[in-house]
This record gives sequence, structure tokens and C-alpha cells, in this order.
Amino acid sequence: MAAAYAVIVLLIIGLLFLFSAVKVAREYERGVVFRLGRLIGIKGPGLFILIPFIDKAVKVDLRTITLNVPPQEVITKDNVTVKVNAVAYFRVVDPSKAIVQVENYLVATSQIAQTTLRSVLGQVDLDQLLSERDQINERLQAIIDEQTHPWGVKVSVVEVKDVELPQSMQRAIARQAEAERERRAKVIAADGEYQASEKLSQAAAVIASEPGALQLRYLQTMNEIGTNERTTTLILPFPVEMLEALTASAKRNNVGNGAGPVVD
Repeated sequence: MAAAYAVIVLLIIGLLFLFSAVKVAREYERGVVFRLGRLIGIKGPGLFILIPFIDKAVKVDLRTITLNVPPQEVITKDNVTVKVNAVAYFRVVDPSKAIVQVENYLVATSQIAQTTLRSVLGQVDLDQLLSERDQINERLQAIIDEQTHPWGVKVSVVEVKDVELPQSMQRAIARQAEAERERRAKVIAADGEYQASEKLSQAAAVIASEPGALQLRYLQTMNEIGTNERTTTLILPFPVEMLEALTASAKRNNVGNGAGPVVD
């Protein structure tokens, strides 16, 4: 009976050792194995065996991690205070360095991203921050990746998400944009007047060469006036020949009275 109890106890102990010795790493995980405190290698993915109470494995996730950089108050090169937040994408490329070279690579990467964000944006003007976002993102990515490379961390993308401006600066930018739009409108209107004057000059030359064109234009203008449904237009035709006769009579009267000739 005692032998049976001993076998059961040994079987239980063996199962406990077996469960503690057998480890499984997923496809996106790696196990950094330490034996008596010394790094012996990287295991996984899949099944691997540890020596109970001697070996210890630390699992590292190799998937891309999305890091939200908290909003940072930054003073730009032209002394404008803005609040900026960003997002960084990184992943572990060397699990052994990520565990051995730094205490917590997640916290360390977050801190270096915040520090670099404040440092880089403090060296650019507000206009550059708003218009040259791509160049700033590339510069942030290069600097952060250089700092995290000894930790076995690869930073692939850094993007500035939002730039929050003070209310006074927003009003100033709005006034500047409005003034720019007014300037463009005035330039376009002046250019239109210039083009219209050229066309009118050409039209005047054509009408001067053909006297009948002026009469046709006069009739067309009258037709346009009468097309308005809200107004009533009364047109009294007056023969041009009668006007010419009256003009000639006035010239003769002036000459007979001793007045100078009438100049048309």
C-alpha cells in the first residue's frame, strides 16, 4: 500500500515537472531562455523544453506595436506654444537585446519618443510644422529608430497626428488666410477688367469700320432691355434720317446767324 502511494506521489511530481518543463510559443512569440541567470538562446515558435527550476523563459511579442505618444506642449522656433500628439509603430527585431539591454522596452521607447518629439518640433517654425509634416515625420522616425536600435527595437513609422493651436493664433491664421483670399480676388478682378478692356477696344474698332454695326448693337440692347418680365419698357422709334435733317438745319441756322461752324 505504501509503495502504491509512493508511485502516485512520484507520478504527480513527474507531471508537475513535465508541465513546468514544456513551453509553447506562438508564431509571433519568441522565448528568451536563461539558465541559472545566463542567456543561452532564443526558443520558438512552437514547443520547447526547459529544465525545471534551472531554466527560465521570458516571452517576447514580435508583432508591430502601436504606441500613442501623449500630447506634448512644445514651443516652436518662432516662440509659439502648441500642443502636439503623435503615434509610433515599432516592433522587436532582436528579442535577446530587448530583454537584456533595457529593463522595459515599451516604456523606454515611449519616453524616447516623447523627448524626441519635443526636441525636433522645438527646432522648426509653426509654418513648417503645419506645411512640412512629411519631412518632420521622417526626421522623427530616423532619430527614434537610431536611439532604439541598441535595444533590438525597429521603429518603422512616426506620424504627428494633431497640432492644437491657441485661440489667438487660430484667429491670426484665419485673418491671414482671409487677406490672402481677398488679394487673389482683387488680382482676378483686375485681370478680368484688363481682358474686358481689350475686347471692348477690338469691338469699338469693328463698329467704327462698319457704321451699320452700331445700329444693330443698339437694337440688340433694346431687345435685352425688353426681356425683363418684371418691368414694362416703352420704345418709341425715331427715324435716323429725321435726326440727320434736324442736325443739318441747325447747322444752316447757325451759319445764317453769323455763328461759327458746328463741329461734330
